[in-house]
Amino acid sequence: MPSDTRILIVDDHEDTLYALESALAPLGHRIDRATSGDQALKQLLRGQVGLLLLDVRMPGVSGLEVVRYMRRVEQTQHIPVILLTGFGADHDLTTAAFRLGVADLLLKPVDPWALRTKVRYLFDAHRRRLALEQEVRRLRALVREREHAETAAHPPRPALPHPDAHVPAQRPAGAHAGELEKDRT
Repeated sequence: MPSDTRILIVDDHEDTLYALESALAPLGHRIDRATSGDQALKQLLRGQVGLLLLDVRMPGVSGLEVVRYMRRVEQTQHIPVILLTGFGADHDLTTAAFRLGVADLLLKPVDPWALRTKVRYLFDAHRRRLALEQEVRRLRALVREREHAETAAHPPRPALPHPDAHVPAQRPAGAHAGELEKDRT
């Protein structure tokens, strides 16, 4: 994960943003903030977000709507999300959040130690996942290069004719039925 990857915290209350920043500062990660769901989506689409801490209930676009949108966009669908709520435990909210793939749902006020522990784990797991994806892409490109080099170095040999002259020649590899029809005429 690039070194400029950051944690994005989203809440419509400045005092909550300040408390979250203070709790996460000891981790040493870059922290950005947004005060609405719209601002959060814009920052997410700009890239480099490695974790999202998101208030559930905000004016305009809610936290759940942000997550729904994120999960439909390839660029953002794997970013870990921790939802925050100050309205207590709610079975419907919990069910909806976890169905959307939210990593956790925390009640405000949040215990700073527990928050740092969860954020450290999720941020590092996301960073390892991105590094693994990058390695897979590199290895696939290497395999394609080698296959291309082997094909160029050893072109396929033409098929040998059948010993019985009445048996038609075999179809060349990759030939389509339409091409064979042209050969018959």
